[in-house]
Amino acid sequence: MRLPVWILLSLLLFAQAEAAKKNVVFILVDDWGWADAGVQGSDFFETPNIDRLAREGMRFTQAYAAAAICSPTRAAILTGKSPARLDMTIWHEGAVRGGPKSKRLLEAKAQPNLPRGEVTLAELFKKEDYFTAHIGKWHLGKAAFYPETQGYDVNIGGTYWGAPATFHWPYRGPWSKNDPELRYVPVGSGKSGDYLTDQLTDHALRIITQQKDQPFFLSLWFHTVHTPIEGKPDLVKRFEKKPPGKIHSHAEYAAMLASLDENVGRVLRRLDDLKLTDRTVVILTSDNGGVDFSTAKSDNRPPTSNAPFRSGKGTLYEGGLRVPLIIRWPGRTKAGSECTAQVTSQDFFPTLADALGQTDVPRHDGVSLLPLLNNPQASLNREALFWHYPHYYPRMTPASAIRTGDWKLIHYYEDNRIELFNLKTDPAETKNLATTQSAKTKALRKKLDAWRKETDAKAPTKNPDWRQLRK
Repeated sequence: MRLPVWILLSLLLFAQAEAAKKNVVFILVDDWGWADAGVQGSDFFETPNIDRLAREGMRFTQAYAAAAICSPTRAAILTGKSPARLDMTIWHEGAVRGGPKSKRLLEAKAQPNLPRGEVTLAELFKKEDYFTAHIGKWHLGKAAFYPETQGYDVNIGGTYWGAPATFHWPYRGPWSKNDPELRYVPVGSGKSGDYLTDQLTDHALRIITQQKDQPFFLSLWFHTVHTPIEGKPDLVKRFEKKPPGKIHSHAEYAAMLASLDENVGRVLRRLDDLKLTDRTVVILTSDNGGVDFSTAKSDNRPPTSNAPFRSGKGTLYEGGLRVPLIIRWPGRTKAGSECTAQVTSQDFFPTLADALGQTDVPRHDGVSLLPLLNNPQASLNREALFWHYPHYYPRMTPASAIRTGDWKLIHYYEDNRIELFNLKTDPAETKNLATTQSAKTKALRKKLDAWRKETDAKAPTKNPDWRQLRK
C-alpha cells in the first residue's frame, strides 16, 4: 500500500525537524577549580580528553559561577535566576539549619528547596518533546523537589545530599563523626571495586544509546571532585610516582581528576560512535571554585590551588568564583576558539531557550551566549555581574560583590568594609584600592545596592545576643 504524497511529505518534514534539534549533554563538575585541567594551566593534573574538548570547541577564560558554593549555582543554571532572586543563597542543609547563632550577624533566611513553580531548563526541553534525564548530584531539595518534579523524565543518583560518603561501591556510609547520618547514592547494583564517577557515566552512556534516534537533554552532574578526596588506587599510585608541580601536587586529587577526564572521554567517544557528535551540544563547567584549604576528607592537605587567583570555594574572591567553561556547539563554535567575555551560570538558561526558539521565555538575570558562540568577539548586553552570600563560611563572612569591566567590589556586612580591585592589573586581588579610588568605590557600591534592592536580596541581621556570647 502506497502512502499519499502529503503524508510522505509530512513525515519527511517531521524527520528533518527532528534531525535539526540538537541534543544537549550538560556536564557539571563539583568543586572543579579554575586551574584543574591541562588546558587550564595545571602543571601536574592530566586531562587529555577535556583538553581535546577545548580544542574542538570554545573555551571561556572569564567564566563565573553564580555562587562560590554549590546549590545556589545549580539553581541558577536551571532557572536563569540569580541566587539572590531565588533566595537560594546557601546549600540545602545550610538553609535548613539556619546558620550559627554565635556570630556577630544572624544569617539571612534562605530557601532549602528549588520551588516547583520555577521554570527549569528541563521543562524548556520537555516543551520541545525532548527526552530529559538527570544523572548524579542534585542537592536542590528534599524528595518532593527531586528532578522528577522539575521536568526530568529520569533521575539517577540525585538526592538532597551534597556529597557521597565515599566514591567506592556501595557509595554509602556516615558522612563524619560530627554528622553520622547515613548517606547513599542510589545508582542501582554494583560490585566491589566499582567507582561512582564510572557508574554515573555508565548510566549516561546507556541513555545516550537508548535515545540516539530522538532528541535528548542530559544533565550529567558528577559528584567528583568534591570531598571525600578518593581516587582509584591504581591511579593514586601512578600520581604518587609523578614529580610534583609547583602549583599542584595532590596525588589523590589528581587521580579523581583523571577519572573525571576518562569519563568525559567516554561520553565524547560514545557520541562519535553513534554519529551524534554533529548533532550534540556539549557543555562542561563547574559549580564553584576549587577547594584550596585543608580538610579531614582531603588528607588534611589542600586538594588544589586556584593560582593565579586568590582563595577558593566559599569566598567571593576570584578563586571561589572563576570556573572552567568549555562549549562545543556544532555549527556555531569554531574549533580551538577562546572567548574573554565575562559570562556566568545564569546565562545557560537564556542561551538554550533561544536555541530552542523559545524567545518569549523571561530572561531574568542571564543573557544569551549565542552571539558569542558564533563570534567570541561579540559584545553582550550586560553592565555587571553580581554575587550575594549573606552567610558564614570558614573563610568568609557575609558579603556581596559586583564586577563591571576590570573592576570588582566586595562589600562585607559585619563591619561595612569595602574591598576594591582592578582585575586587569591585579588578578590576584592583592591591592585594595577602595580608599585611593573613592569615586569608583562609591559608584560600584551604588550599583550593588541598587541590584540588591531590585532582586530583594535578603541581608543578614544583627545578633542581639552577640555581645553577651563574647563575654
